[in-house]
Amino acid sequence: MKQCYAYNVPRILQHCIFFIIAFLASDNVWGQKGKPTTPDAIPEPRNIKVLDEHKDAKGNTVRIIQYYQGHERITETVIIPLMPVTNVRVPINPDTLNKDSVLLVVNKGSYNLEVYYRRRLIRSYKAVFGPKPLQNKVMEGDRCTPEGWYKIINKNPNSRYDRFMQLNYPSDTAIARFNDLKAKGKVPPTARIGGDIGIHGIWRNGDDMIEKSVGWTDGCIALKNKDIEELYTFTGVGTRVFIRR
Repeated sequence: MKQCYAYNVPRILQHCIFFIIAFLASDNVWGQKGKPTTPDAIPEPRNIKVLDEHKDAKGNTVRIIQYYQGHERITETVIIPLMPVTNVRVPINPDTLNKDSVLLVVNKGSYNLEVYYRRRLIRSYKAVFGPKPLQNKVMEGDRCTPEGWYKIINKNPNSRYDRFMQLNYPSDTAIARFNDLKAKGKVPPTARIGGDIGIHGIWRNGDDMIEKSVGWTDGCIALKNKDIEELYTFTGVGTRVFIRR
């Protein structure tokens, strides 16, 4: 009779294997549909140049940036408001903060993310998006950030972009809008709505991309690493997020 080698595995090793499998299957590591709660790897922008920078009639800074991402050369125009609010720091203890009372407001037009606690603004961080920040997301691959109401459904403290907080995109509202656009022929019949949208940091020593407002993401919201690490302590699964232009 052939010996069954499974019975020769020490019991403690069997237990270790069991717990490893259970951990990988948990919501702390895996997001919806069995995907890791982290965005896909995005090539780091290189050869970044500011082609032009000037003030418009309203006093906003208009910056034309060109860079390479992968094999693609990207030229984008960034309009930075005259006085974007990015330095609000109200003393708060994240350990005693009621995370159900936290609201995140993402302002794509002013390149910032605001944190409200019980309707009071306690933080404001500089944020960047994709190459077309003022456009609402239509379909997978358009690199646009969706607008509307969302919530955090997963948190990953070990993302390739420091921290990652996954949003429940596509929401029911986003799905209805996508189906309507497809029915009207405004998106290709084979198009997909996309997913894996969230709030995250950036690669090591990449904060300069945030300062220059380079739209390097595929539709996610990116902060400086020190900011995403602080924001991570303020939020929980279920924290509400409102994204607007």
